[in-house]
Amino acid sequence: MTEDYSVPLTGLNDIAVVALIAVLLGFVFMRLRQPPIVGYILAGLILGPTGLGVIHQSHAVELLAEMGVLLLLFLIGMEISIRAFVLVLKPAVLVAAGQISIALVLTTGFGVALGWSDERILLLGFVIAVSSTAVTLKVLEEIDALRSETGRIAIGVMIAQDIAIVPMLILAEAFGTEAGINPDTIALVLIAVALLALLIWYLGKPGKIRLPFTELIENKPDVIALAALAFCFAAAAVSGWFGMSPAYGAFVAGLIIANTTLRSQAIQVTQPVLSILIFVFFLSIGLLIDLNFILDNMILVISFAFGVVFLKTIINIALIRLAGIDWNVALLAGLSMAQIGEFSFILAAVGLRNGILDIDAYRLALSVIALSIVISPLWMSAARRIHDAALEGISDYRQTLTETYSDELALLQESTASIGRFGQALRIHGQAARKALTRRREEPGNDT
Repeated sequence: MTEDYSVPLTGLNDIAVVALIAVLLGFVFMRLRQPPIVGYILAGLILGPTGLGVIHQSHAVELLAEMGVLLLLFLIGMEISIRAFVLVLKPAVLVAAGQISIALVLTTGFGVALGWSDERILLLGFVIAVSSTAVTLKVLEEIDALRSETGRIAIGVMIAQDIAIVPMLILAEAFGTEAGINPDTIALVLIAVALLALLIWYLGKPGKIRLPFTELIENKPDVIALAALAFCFAAAAVSGWFGMSPAYGAFVAGLIIANTTLRSQAIQVTQPVLSILIFVFFLSIGLLIDLNFILDNMILVISFAFGVVFLKTIINIALIRLAGIDWNVALLAGLSMAQIGEFSFILAAVGLRNGILDIDAYRLALSVIALSIVISPLWMSAARRIHDAALEGISDYRQTLTETYSDELALLQESTASIGRFGQALRIHGQAARKALTRRREEPGNDT
């Protein structure tokens, strides 16, 4: 009897549909000058269990999403320029520390009033404090501010946040366990932070590291890709074996490769694999979001999302100004970091797994995080334009909106006119076709 090793056609059809819709939504959001990750999340939401039900959260998807998390941190580590970070070290660390501290103060206030546990207060404080590196970079790129002082400050803060993610994940993993947060956990966090600080100090020195096997694999893309990914997963495994988060090892591996002579080649050859797995990560987030929960609690979700984005904007701007940065730089940098970050999804998932969050709190967290990512670029665009209009001395509300969205209004008028011309052309062609058909019918010998 011959065994059938073929892949079921239904499964292939599902994969094709998911990939096609995700790519189309990604293109749509790129065309709208929004981060494509928003399209990937929406694709998962639309096609997920509470949407059209095309795909479900399976073990394979979860495994690929976990790999996507590791590779996302690995990629961030590879793209970090330690020397550039050192130039903005003081304001970046001050702002990031302030963001985390204020978030913890706010969640403590809510937590005490609502009777939350200390673990839930800490976890939700971490969730709110983190911003999205991917969205921040995209919105800064769209306004040509990525390589300006605004970009340097925002990227510096994001690097400080990414570094802070590591102890956050270690603490979150300890929540809900029998041991809980004990002296051993605190010691582990301190060791992880100390090792990371020591590594950053060492890598910040002039010159690049030349690995022993560089000559063997240089200019061999397939070997470099395999070696880089193997190093990432090996570092993650060792980190997990020592009781730290696997994400810590992946991030450290990325930092090390970023400061070797193979950095450019490693980023280039691993980018396709990383892009696919990161796409799966954001798609899996969409699958986890409960559309029914959002519809049943729409006012609550929208209120929380807009409230968080508004508060984070104010806090970011105030902290950057306190760090001695110019107002215009503080405004743009603060707006760009107004959303909640992709790593907050992971923190929320750890909270659910360890019993810190119940299912409704988890669904609310996912919904608010996703919505904040969606509205953040739009929020920045609107706030920046209104600020520019205000600087021009426009005081009337209607005139402000007209000036602010003049490009969109012109595009809308042009589109309306185009649709009108298209409709008129269709009507003219339709009339001509009907006349031609009438003449044919009236011709002698034509019975049709």
